[in-house]
Amino acid sequence: MTGTTLDDYTDRYARRVRGMTASEIRALFAVASRPEVVSLAGGAPYIAALPLDAVGEMLGRLGSEHGVTTLQYGIGQGTLELRERICEVMSLSGIDAACGASPEDVVVTVGGQQALDLVARLFLDPGDVVLAEGPTYVGALGVFQAAQAQVAHVPMDADGLIPEALETAIADLARAGRRVKFLYTIPTYQNPTGVTLSEERRERVLDICERAGLLVVEDDPYGQLGFEGEAPAPLRARRRDGVFYLSTFSKTFAPGLRVGWILAPHAVRDKLVIASEAQILCPSGYAQAAVATYLSTMPWREQLKVYREVYRERRDALLDALADLMPEGTSWTTPAGGLFVWTSLPDGLDSKAMMPRAIAARVAYVPGTGFYADGTGTDAMRLNFSFPPPERIREGVRRLAGVMEQEIATRRVFGAVSGTGGRRGRPGSDVPGPDLA
Repeated sequence: MTGTTLDDYTDRYARRVRGMTASEIRALFAVASRPEVVSLAGGAPYIAALPLDAVGEMLGRLGSEHGVTTLQYGIGQGTLELRERICEVMSLSGIDAACGASPEDVVVTVGGQQALDLVARLFLDPGDVVLAEGPTYVGALGVFQAAQAQVAHVPMDADGLIPEALETAIADLARAGRRVKFLYTIPTYQNPTGVTLSEERRERVLDICERAGLLVVEDDPYGQLGFEGEAPAPLRARRRDGVFYLSTFSKTFAPGLRVGWILAPHAVRDKLVIASEAQILCPSGYAQAAVATYLSTMPWREQLKVYREVYRERRDALLDALADLMPEGTSWTTPAGGLFVWTSLPDGLDSKAMMPRAIAARVAYVPGTGFYADGTGTDAMRLNFSFPPPERIREGVRRLAGVMEQEIATRRVFGAVSGTGGRRGRPGSDVPGPDLA
């Protein structure tokens, strides 16, 4: 065949490949990892806060003393020992035996990302609609797009997903004859905004979905990383039917081990295991043993407190720097936990267009466009505070503020820059209903 494209296999790919796009966050990593760049972009936990000597010794023993089992194949659902430990972890958030949580209904996954992919494989046909907060986790958007589903964003404000907007979205899609399969939500310390769904709204959202016959996929990677007291109980702690609870040890222990889980309604458990076996055969026995041993032998509850203190200090450093240095017209969320602050730009600035100039100034962030299925969100950016130390956070904000001041000055001289049409309402403001993409 004659080459008219850089990819000679274009006409051979499956149709589902057309929905696959590169993650804007992953594309930033190569640049953001340079030592001269202050990265406020990724969502990496501060692994140095772990007792690494003790963890290293533990991992060594798993290989030398228990390698016959930890380095062998396992079962698709995951080891019973780890599933029991997972239930102990969930019980801290109120998801316990009283609300139907059982090791039998836990499926161990390769991080939270595989958990999302398994749910998509089980429930999404091409053309189906997923409701999700706007903005939402970029990795979930990739999963839903790969499944050839469409995402309808439901707006948020300072109290999280707006129930009235959710009702409107469901009704509008029903009138249009569109099939909505589930609501995907990160109700606690949301990625990317850091916003938490209020106590009162949690019940209303569950009631709305129950009346509409919608499943709820609750993603909760950050719920145990709160800085301002206890977070509201997860949705799964309130309802057992129709709620899938997804979480991971990537933010509370070690992302490199790639261990997450799904707590699913009992009837769905076997299908999740079958789908997982088709993908990976079985999760890593060594990684599962590492997490189970950590939870059984080390003071992991105290370690959660260490993470909370570290992240609270860094969140405060970021918020103080934003208040001191950002140009007029900038606003941001104040998260009570998690890893992220959502920053809305002064009128006319475009976070995606500004990115090359920010990298040249040796600072990185994630443009807001990465968190919307339709590419809007140019008026916002996500800033991470978990990885850089406080002094680096402040220096990063200083560099970023300088870039923004230059952009504002350029606009004053040359007028509006093209490409700023993809704007969204901000958390805390009135936002129009869902857009399909």
